[in-house]
Formats: sequence, structure tokens, C-alpha cells
Amino acid sequence: MPLLILLLGYANPAVFTVFLTLILFLSLVEFNRMGLGTDHRLEQWLAAITGATVAPLLFYENVALLFPLLTGALLVFSLLFLFRLPVITEVHHRLGWIIFGLIYLPFLLGHLIPLRMLPDGQRWIFMTLIVVMSCDSFAYFVGRKIGKRKLYPAVSPNKSIEGGVAGLIGAIFAVMLVKLTFLPAIGVIDGVLIGLLLGVVGQLGDLFESLLKRACQVKDSGSIIPGHGGLLDRLDSLLFVFPVIYYVVRYGYGG
Repeated sequence: MPLLILLLGYANPAVFTVFLTLILFLSLVEFNRMGLGTDHRLEQWLAAITGATVAPLLFYENVALLFPLLTGALLVFSLLFLFRLPVITEVHHRLGWIIFGLIYLPFLLGHLIPLRMLPDGQRWIFMTLIVVMSCDSFAYFVGRKIGKRKLYPAVSPNKSIEGGVAGLIGAIFAVMLVKLTFLPAIGVIDGVLIGLLLGVVGQLGDLFESLLKRACQVKDSGSIIPGHGGLLDRLDSLLFVFPVIYYVVRYGYGG
């Protein structure tokens, strides 16, 4: 997150795209290793390279190439699984995991590129990061202090309803702070609605990544960040939030 903020403040869109391409590649390596372990190494690396290609295509506005890219990937991975025959009863799970990763990460996180290119896109990304951090912080500290009722114990047993509500309050507070500092175009009512929307969607993104980790029976998605787990553990909320804020800005604020 601090590195993302630093790049937003000082890097031009091209450098930012290079950074996002690297993040996509590493995230896909982590995602596929979480679900497939050491199996299908070739397919895992090919999927990471393919998914990372989405970022530069979006930067150069070659959106038309995304369809053949995804189609070609589906055909190639289908043939690899056909002729590099794994355990037949696991084909649908393993192939499905790889194909899902190519949509879940590149196409959700990839919204950062067109968002960055919008007028004031840089400020909207800053706002989104502040809102997510505020939501997470309010939810964590209030949940630890007074959280008693479980929010969704089957997926994330440590999260509480009290913490979730506090996260929404923290998200609204962050939007209002941003409005008063560097995004005055946000109205008061809009600010409340945006805060609620991002707060809800961000927490849903967090829960969804917890679901994937439980399905894979792992505590953290990886270990690339010492003491903090993997990249997906840091990106979980943002994966859901960035597409939402892009369309809010694109169609609600004339981006």
C-alpha cells in the first residue's frame, strides 16, 4: 500500500502500468500456487504471464485484444490439460482455478489503469486507498474492543458485526476528510453514499478472499511480505473496490 501511494504521487502512468504489471504477475503466481501447490508449474507460469499482459493492453487502450487473449488462453490451457494428463477427476477443479484467476485478478485490478487515466483519476485512487485503510482500521480496532456477534463465522471467524459497522463509519469519515482536502467535487450526500458503497464492497472483497483461502486450507495467500502474508492478503478489499469506484467516477462524475 505505501509503495502504491508513492507511485501514484510521483510516477507517470507508464511507470505506474509497469508496476501494476509486476503486481499482477506476482499475484497470479501466488494465487495459482495457493490453489495448485507445486502441480502444473508450466500452466501456473503461463497463466501469470498471460494475466499480467492485461495491464499494458489497457494502458495502450487495446481493449479489443482482451477477447482474443482470453480466448487463446482458454484454448491453450484446455489443450495442456488434455495432453499433459493430470488426475482426471481433478481436471475441472484445477483448470477452473487457473481460468478463474485470469478473470479475478487481471480484470478486477486492471481497472486501476483506466481509473488512473481519467481526469482527477490519481486523486480518486488516493481517496479509495484512504477509504479502504480507514474502513479496515475502524473495523479492526472496534471489532477487537467490543466485537461480540460474528459477521460470517463460516468464512472469517474473527470478524464481527460491530467491527463491520464501524468499518462503514470509518469509510464515510474518510470520504468526508477527502472532500475537505483534495476532492471538493464530492457532495455531502454523495460522500455518505460513496463511503457506504466502498465500505460494503471492500468488506465483501475481504470475505471473498477469506473464502478462497479456506477452500485452499491456508492461513495466508503467500509469504512475500514478511509478517503480513501474501500480496492477495493486501489486495483483497481493493480487488472489489477499484472496479466500483471506476464506474462511479466514469459515469457519475463525467470522467
